[in-house]
Amino acid sequence: MAKFPQITNWKSTPKTGADWRSSGWKSPQFNVWYWVAAMIGILILQYFIGSGRVIATIPYSEFQDLLRNGKVAEIGISDRFIQGTLKEPLPGGQTRFATTRVDPEFAQELQPYGVKFTGQVENTFFRDLLSWVLPVLLFFGIWAYLARRMAAQGGFGGGLMQIGKSKAKIYVESDTGVKFDDVAGVDEAKDELREVVDFLKNPQEYGRLGGRMPKGVLLVGPPGTGKTLLAKAVAGEAGVPFFSISGSEFVEMFVGVGAARVRDLFQQAREKAPAIIFIDELDALGRARGMGPYAGGHDEKEQTLNQLLVELDGFDSSTGLVLLAATNRPEILDPALLRAGRFDRQVLVDRPDKQGRIQILKVHAQKIKLAPDADAEKVAALTPGFTGADLANLVNEAALLATRRGADAVTMADFNNAIERIVAGLEKRNRLLNPKEREVVAYHEMGHAIIGMTLPGSDAVHKVSIIPRGVGALGYTIQRPTEDRFLMTREELENKMAVLLGGRAAELIVFGHFSTGAADDLAKVTDIARSMVTRYGMSERLGNVALEKDQRSFLSPNPLMNGPREHNYSDETATAIDDEVRAIVQRAMDRTLAILNDRRDVLERTARRLLEKETLDEAELKELVGPHALQPPTESELVLERNASRGTRPAAE
Repeated sequence: MAKFPQITNWKSTPKTGADWRSSGWKSPQFNVWYWVAAMIGILILQYFIGSGRVIATIPYSEFQDLLRNGKVAEIGISDRFIQGTLKEPLPGGQTRFATTRVDPEFAQELQPYGVKFTGQVENTFFRDLLSWVLPVLLFFGIWAYLARRMAAQGGFGGGLMQIGKSKAKIYVESDTGVKFDDVAGVDEAKDELREVVDFLKNPQEYGRLGGRMPKGVLLVGPPGTGKTLLAKAVAGEAGVPFFSISGSEFVEMFVGVGAARVRDLFQQAREKAPAIIFIDELDALGRARGMGPYAGGHDEKEQTLNQLLVELDGFDSSTGLVLLAATNRPEILDPALLRAGRFDRQVLVDRPDKQGRIQILKVHAQKIKLAPDADAEKVAALTPGFTGADLANLVNEAALLATRRGADAVTMADFNNAIERIVAGLEKRNRLLNPKEREVVAYHEMGHAIIGMTLPGSDAVHKVSIIPRGVGALGYTIQRPTEDRFLMTREELENKMAVLLGGRAAELIVFGHFSTGAADDLAKVTDIARSMVTRYGMSERLGNVALEKDQRSFLSPNPLMNGPREHNYSDETATAIDDEVRAIVQRAMDRTLAILNDRRDVLERTARRLLEKETLDEAELKELVGPHALQPPTESELVLERNASRGTRPAAE
């Protein structure tokens, strides 16, 4: 007898989807709406079939004949229909009938003529159906529209559901509207970025020798130099999708949102590759981890930064995905972000030189109407240190000034006034000074001007004014550099200190006392002298050593704004530094006093004219100073310098 295998622990269990797939069968899938539609169809079919067999629909005239012949057993009357039962079945075998009512008076008129007639009922099914369906559809349509709007704006429900989505703005070539021709003054940076454009246009040709495109390009430079504009120009030249987002948009109050947005951003970019991802203000996202004594190791910013580092390691640059970022604080970025393989290339977008400023001014001047005397080269000479954003603001201010005075074109005078507004601030003609203060300010400003016009190598004095400007300036002296300078000698630094001390020295010579108007001048002079001693090695006493580091950054060019200085020297050295700084400042002050004492008559004459006119330009100053300008040092100045080198100081007059 055949034996069957014994089955133990047998249970009747339903198979899951995984069981069906593992056994080679597809898991059956059912939709409940199919069942509903089938049931409705069966019920409708059954209704029509059943009603056709049981109830016979007859004309109203036949109903009257049956009624007269006594064949109707009973009837039921409604507004439109009459239903009933017959005593004898009809030829079709039905004993129940239904007919449509007709107006009795009209039926009596038709009866003598032997006309077969019946009532007609208007079919209002679709009208009734639409009266129910349309309001429902309209309600759901409005609800869906409002829900989508709230979701797009981060409102109720939508903001919570979309919180992990990237907020990057997606542009195409036509949206950016910026080309390399629209970016002026940064030719070196444009040359570096042209490689990115060439790679995005033809990655196969670019990598035919085995080279690869840098994964990340970091644009570094002061604010307003055009880093964001350069990134848009790269997208406009390459004609690829451009994902633009700020570093601060990654971080939210919910933990893990920043990392989720980084993942979503790179996923969207991969789907649209070749593409460019641009992260503006990277320092908000990529700050060095563990900065500060109380910095934790698991905060939201660090999770976001870690995810960004992972994404930079994960994508292949050969796919046509390029990451651009911009920052003006590269010194605080995390070292892991700047290593090779992540941000491979750093492009410096610095303040433009004179030729760069000329190009930028020409680009912005195309939008306004210029007078014949408005020369871009002259304006560029008056704006050393201006960034592209500063120059754009300058052109706009000049156009507004010309419009305000009702001119037909923007003149050179408008540009000069705009420069003064930007550099010194707005005029405060309502800030009235008493006669004594006006006199002190006049001598103070002419002291600056005379020293600047006397010492060789100093910047030319462009204008002197005693009209208050800005927050605290009671007067101002504007010097115009003749060329861009990147190096300064010790003699040039000493001349600059003398010019800064000219106002304080003039007050001492004329009035015999000092005022608070030289506070800013003293701060700048002290900073120059300290830098000469601690950074430039220009002190014979301390030797050729650098005792302090430069604390300046792109964001804060002034070292006084970067917190306390760090030093690695003894207290004795600190005392020697203080003594040497004091001696350098004093020598500059003694030299300034000697120059102004020798030109006392020039100081008096120019100060009185300044009190009369309130403003003197370069031509008027040269006419007033006369041959005393740019004279070689006098004998008293030479004696002063020899005494200063021996450590002696003459008595002040």
